[in-house]
Amino acid sequence: MSRVAFTLRIDSEERAALEHLSKIERRPVNQLLNEALRSFLLRRRPKERSLEASIERLRAYRKSDPEFRKARQAFVEAETTMKDPLEGEVIEGRIVDGQVEPIGPAQSKIREILGA
Repeated sequence: MSRVAFTLRIDSEERAALEHLSKIERRPVNQLLNEALRSFLLRRRPKERSLEASIERLRAYRKSDPEFRKARQAFVEAETTMKDPLEGEVIEGRIVDGQVEPIGPAQSKIREILGA
């Protein structure tokens, strides 16, 4: 693998800490930075794989039902056959950890102005 020069701008405190660590470990700052970067990239790979797998599942679903007919049918079925205990009730606030929290004064004022 070929190496290329790269300019990195960091705060003076981090630079001083790197130089101090370099002296303690008797290794060049460049080597410390390369190891840190490699470690960071290796930690990111599982997340990237997870996201890629999610995207592939979404693409497969889209191919199996490109016009979302099954999803629309399931929605209609749920709306027409299941009872919604809050149907038609206005809830003022927002849901946080499963509980309704009252809306704040700014949001209340906006709702008042809009007549909502």
